[in-house]
Amino acid sequence: MARKLVVEFIGTFILVFVAVGTAVFGFEKASTVGIALAFGLVLMAMCYAFGGISGCHVNPAVTIGMVAARRQSVAEGGTYLVAQFAGGIAAAGVLQYLVDQLSPAAKVGLGPEGRATADVLGSNSTDALGTTGTIVLEILLTAIFVGVVILVTAKGASPGFAGLAIGVALASVHLVGVGLDGTSVNPARSFGPALLTGGSSLSQVWVFIVAPIIGGLVAAFLMPWLNAETEAAAASA
Repeated sequence: MARKLVVEFIGTFILVFVAVGTAVFGFEKASTVGIALAFGLVLMAMCYAFGGISGCHVNPAVTIGMVAARRQSVAEGGTYLVAQFAGGIAAAGVLQYLVDQLSPAAKVGLGPEGRATADVLGSNSTDALGTTGTIVLEILLTAIFVGVVILVTAKGASPGFAGLAIGVALASVHLVGVGLDGTSVNPARSFGPALLTGGSSLSQVWVFIVAPIIGGLVAAFLMPWLNAETEAAAASA
């Protein structure tokens, strides 16, 4: 269990540091496609590196989905959540430190609107769609992503391709959402930057915690039902 929790902490830290860091320091060059690929590629790499240890959830929505789908115990899932949020906060803190070390010239044009704070760490916003629209978007995107995770890790799936599918799924949902709300689908990824920034980011962050959790629960109840025959056949083989 200790190894699993350390991996979930490290994995979430790497996800936020590398992918969200791309949104900050490489925003002008990376654009939406680059940011989406950063999230997808780093998660794919971690799935293959850490998947055999903890399952490499690195996302509270995934963990809650796995618990709801009876793939993980409530007790273990709860400890995963603590490790994931801690990893997200730690990564946001390191990124903020690096932002603070930049020279004034280097801070010009940093991230959206040139904001040189944790708020540019690919942070989420309900400004474009409004609260209701953002909730709907995050539920849909998270349900798609967590649904892929549940299906490709089920009995009868091809385990060698799970990491690839998960990485592609995360990149794909970011392509849709980055320009609209920054794309969360991961409460730990959103909470860290919002906690450091405060203000409107912190007041809005509940949307990016609640909506992904709902999306994860939707996937947890829908996907096993869709895949019931395949899992039953694999179990009896």
